[in-house]
Amino acid sequence: MNALLPLAKVTQTIEQWLSDYLNQSGCKGFVIALSGGIDSSVTAVLCRRVTRNTRGLLLPCGETPADAAPDALLLAKQFDIETTTYDLTPVFNAFLTTLGVTEETADPIVVGNIKARLRMVTLYFEANLHQRLVVGTGNRTELALGYFTKYGDGGVDLLPLGNLLKREVRDLAEFHRIPDRIIQKPPTAGFFLEQTDEKELGATYDQLDDFVSGVTPKGLSPARIEELHQRLRANEHKIKLPPICPVHS
Repeated sequence: MNALLPLAKVTQTIEQWLSDYLNQSGCKGFVIALSGGIDSSVTAVLCRRVTRNTRGLLLPCGETPADAAPDALLLAKQFDIETTTYDLTPVFNAFLTTLGVTEETADPIVVGNIKARLRMVTLYFEANLHQRLVVGTGNRTELALGYFTKYGDGGVDLLPLGNLLKREVRDLAEFHRIPDRIIQKPPTAGFFLEQTDEKELGATYDQLDDFVSGVTPKGLSPARIEELHQRLRANEHKIKLPPICPVHS
């Protein structure tokens, strides 16, 4: 963490920002997808510190990591966060049948994006039902590299961790005493079993954090660094509104 931004100050800044945004919105609370991972855990804890009206949704959908629900519930119990579980697997399977594919035969990334978008629809159902804001869990490293699903986990109302590198999120997790098993397990998008972020991105998060920060990552070849630059450019559209044709009536 930047020495000029101590963890208590970072926490205070994010919580004040969340509180201000909530008050200005006229909504009553927050809703978050709890995956059992470090980003969703830190996000949920920060939201819960702002308001008791914070709900974590557990959203199993098709093949899901076995530790996802237990770790999400562990976090929720420790920090007194209310939860609701919606098993999206029947809807997911029916949708794949409609499309004429199966989870085993279709491209796992394409199928994973469907999972993310079904979860987004469910989050907004819950938000609309209880007048809450959908809080995203993306961090600066993921957002810069486009490592999220457009209109899926990228379809949110606000991103409290969006200016923090992955290592800074980890620092915050330790500061707030998130369970070690959540902090230490390999990050995953949960698209398919045995998936990990670092395996898919071809670099460690320490290397990716350096890259996003403008520091040449140690241990990556020039060719791999160039691939990351290409990824950066190719996914820039994900953090922008759709382009509007400049035609005037």
